[in-house]
Amino acid sequence: MKNQAEQNPIAPPEAAHATPEAGAVNFESLGSRLRAGRERLEISLRELARRINVSPSLISQIERGLAMPSVSTLWLLSTELGLTIDELFSTSERASPTPSAALGPETAASGSPVLRRQARKRIGLAGGVAWERLTAQPDDEVEFLHVVYQPGAQSCPPDQLFRHGGKEYAYVLSGRLGLQIGFESYELEAGDSASFSAQMPHRLWAVGAEPAVAIWVVINRTGDTRRTGGDAGRAGTASPRKRG
Repeated sequence: MKNQAEQNPIAPPEAAHATPEAGAVNFESLGSRLRAGRERLEISLRELARRINVSPSLISQIERGLAMPSVSTLWLLSTELGLTIDELFSTSERASPTPSAALGPETAASGSPVLRRQARKRIGLAGGVAWERLTAQPDDEVEFLHVVYQPGAQSCPPDQLFRHGGKEYAYVLSGRLGLQIGFESYELEAGDSASFSAQMPHRLWAVGAEPAVAIWVVINRTGDTRRTGGDAGRAGTASPRKRG
């Protein structure tokens, strides 16, 4: 780790009318799952927006498949609605289904522990962030992800750190990744790793001109003893910032 974290120009926090890539979870499917979760809990669109500190119009656009959420917004929505990331990945709609023969018999078989690279389910988020699920089957106890931050991409703006339940573990495969936890900032390179409580306000961003690629694990995400009622985890950042 380095003790200076270079920040790239801020990418837009939410992206509207983007085109999903092959293999990605359909925008409308993701939005419909979020809407179903909200309606199941009988939470109005305006109340949900108030709880996670975004506009009702943004949530409406996300639910209708007209906009993709940022990393922080998706975490806050899923936490507030009691949804796992696995549930958001799960969809019968795939842009380009891969023939079973190309996946191999163990991947094609139901209940297999093996997941072939070409069979990963993917969510493309606003601002150039992509998540791919690395578990062959849904897992309620862990989020196991391949994460890519394109140049300029960030999980949230510098003054809007977020937090949620669980503990996070990261291993950087390539590129450089900025990580802020509370007042301290770090720069991770290929081969570096980090672990921290996700209940601490935090933020991620790509550093430099190359994509930052990492393996990410989140455990016990629903075990957030800090979160109550209207506090879904948005946290502001204070100044001055202390660098580790």
